[in-house]
Amino acid sequence: MENVQHTREEILNKDFKKTRIGTGYDITDVDAYLDEIISDYQAFQNNIGELTNQNQKLKDQVAELTKQVSAAPASAPKASTAPAVNTNMDILKRLSNLERRVFGKASSEQFKKSEEQANDIEDVIISENTTQSTD
Repeated sequence: MENVQHTREEILNKDFKKTRIGTGYDITDVDAYLDEIISDYQAFQNNIGELTNQNQKLKDQVAELTKQVSAAPASAPKASTAPAVNTNMDILKRLSNLERRVFGKASSEQFKKSEEQANDIEDVIISENTTQSTD
């Protein structure tokens, strides 16, 4: 960023030399122009202040998101074991429904037997996932 040579106050308080020879500049024109420059400087300073604040807020957001991302992998493996049990159980239920549709309605005894097998398989899967998560 380049250094500014004059501040608002310096521009406002600037006195121009008056010439003895010739007419020189019209003082009201110079003052009007300097007023425009001062308002431009004020706008620049306001913009710089707003952008500095916005920049700081964005840096804070980046730092917060970085903390969240670094903390996320530690909790991810625990969450992934529970959906695996639900997914396996859902697959078994869907498979059972498909078999009934393809091969016809099962008798109540066969249905009870397959339901017991599904529950046994579910217990095995849950115990395997619990063993894996503790390792």
